[in-house]
Amino acid sequence: MRKDLRQALKTSLLTGDGAMGTYLYQLGFPVGVSYEEFNLIKPDVIESVHRRYYEAGARVIETNTFSANAENLSRYGLEHEIERMNREGVRIARQAVGSDAYVVGAVGPVGAGKRKSIGAGQMKQAFEQQIGILLDSGVDGLILETFYDLEELLTALRIVRAGSGTPVICQLAVEDSGRTREGTSLREAFRRLQEEGADAVGFNCVSGPNGIMRAIDMADLPAGLPLTVFPNAGIPDYVDGTYMYTAAPDYFAESARHFADRGARLIGGCCGTTPEHVAAIAQALADYTPDSSRTAPAVPPREMLSVQAPAAERRVPQPAEAAGGTEAPAPSIVDLVRERHTVIVELDPPRDLDIRKFMDGAAALADAKADAVTMADNSLAVTRMSNIALAALVQERAGIRPLVHIACRDRNLIGTQSHMMGLDALGIDHVLAVTGDPARFGDLPGSSSVYDLTSFEMIRMIKQLNEGTAFSGKPLKQKANFVVGAAFNPNVKYLDKAVQRLEKKIESGADYIMTQPVYDKALIAKVAEATSHLSVPLFIGIMPLASGRNAEYLHNEVPGIQLSDEVRERMAGLEGEAGRAEGVKIAEELLDEAINHFNGIYLITPFMFYDMTVQLTRYVWEKTAARV
Repeated sequence: MRKDLRQALKTSLLTGDGAMGTYLYQLGFPVGVSYEEFNLIKPDVIESVHRRYYEAGARVIETNTFSANAENLSRYGLEHEIERMNREGVRIARQAVGSDAYVVGAVGPVGAGKRKSIGAGQMKQAFEQQIGILLDSGVDGLILETFYDLEELLTALRIVRAGSGTPVICQLAVEDSGRTREGTSLREAFRRLQEEGADAVGFNCVSGPNGIMRAIDMADLPAGLPLTVFPNAGIPDYVDGTYMYTAAPDYFAESARHFADRGARLIGGCCGTTPEHVAAIAQALADYTPDSSRTAPAVPPREMLSVQAPAAERRVPQPAEAAGGTEAPAPSIVDLVRERHTVIVELDPPRDLDIRKFMDGAAALADAKADAVTMADNSLAVTRMSNIALAALVQERAGIRPLVHIACRDRNLIGTQSHMMGLDALGIDHVLAVTGDPARFGDLPGSSSVYDLTSFEMIRMIKQLNEGTAFSGKPLKQKANFVVGAAFNPNVKYLDKAVQRLEKKIESGADYIMTQPVYDKALIAKVAEATSHLSVPLFIGIMPLASGRNAEYLHNEVPGIQLSDEVRERMAGLEGEAGRAEGVKIAEELLDEAINHFNGIYLITPFMFYDMTVQLTRYVWEKTAARV
């Protein structure tokens, strides 16, 4: 007979299923609808998805009921269908899969993780209603997943345990801070869940395999508590109006074994995963034997696993300001790069309130005679310190030109113009206009993405300020003097189409271009040829790798970054100082090629290891003899 799910989690290695919502989106169904309603209006579609995951090797199948609670369904006027929707979700899953598969009732947070004004009574009532229906429908267990708040997860768990001994899996959605959103350590969170009766704990959503691996290494699980993991398929990219996830099935196969090494006993996929990802997981684990003596490795250095923002949605620098008085203003980045090799270096603003290392990095780069320091605008939709504040400090204290990125995501037209007027008042006149990653994929997924403007419109509107005209058309009494950059991703299949899009940004008024990091000498030459006709200068992106794991993460999980097989092989297995040394060496070799084709060099600092980009900045000057 098939084992009880609770026992199976302790003694077996199980493959879970993959995404439902994002997979339906990939199949062509629209966003903005209740996918749980498909249990009633398109049951054949849901049954087909379950069956595909089962045939791919999944033996734990989640019901299509994640958001089927009163609060979430009320947004669609479907709160009266809660019982039928949940019961049908269980029935369809049972009908779709074999008797050797476990059907678990999926329960998500009330309000889909958003901090709405939902009282404790409302929350409890919504959980009681949905959980009661799922238990009464005969599920093999429950999976409480994608919870950002520990207290909300504990509320749901207590409701289950108040009237049932059904196996319960509890999964948190966390970033790489090692804490829940309200600040509880993972060790404490899992301890409390175990005390309240959780049969297994783990992580899903928010992060890809790399981020969840880091969370596991920081968690320090209580003894005897099975671990479950359902990562996203990397970071989504927005291409031609469609969200696309980048992590390939073979990367998930490799990651699955790493998760098993760390004690995971149920491994599946979340957003962006497909039956192909699940098949890769199942195949990778087919000959893996769980070893109860295995323990999670020590926490690796932070730089090996931290998220590094994609560089296409990145930023640009500028030259040091001329010392006050009546002296002529310093030449712009565009002026400089037309005359000589010019280096801009990216430093991402901190995610906390400590700016010491950031300022040390800016000072070191100024000493190395970088022409500008560029700062992202909450890249990857992860909250960071205001880049306008840091830009003012960099300009004043480090004496180096700041270049700030302006994302379309966070501000409406009013906020964007206000922001630009503030930059003008501070004398910060070099900017990079970027779209910005959607808020739903960041550290505050309940936030709204604004997108009043596209990056094309942003460029045009900023250049309008240079004419002394506000976004509304009213006169501003004087003209701004912004030098506006645009982002370019050359790591694409059809480079000619990407260049055509870039031409439109130049038509919109872009003064210079900054690229995503490139890791292939041949591609550098190819980009130079493909963009040689452009009327504005291009800064080629080079980002030194910090470790083998950093290389694999960038290649598999970050949109717009592709590493060559040679680079991945050279970085494989390297960590710490050895990894950084090889990363710098590879970057120097890329710079040798880049210097032959481009005057503009854009160095991207990984994980605030500014000594790496300081070394590379000096390398450029040694090779070009352009600086004294």
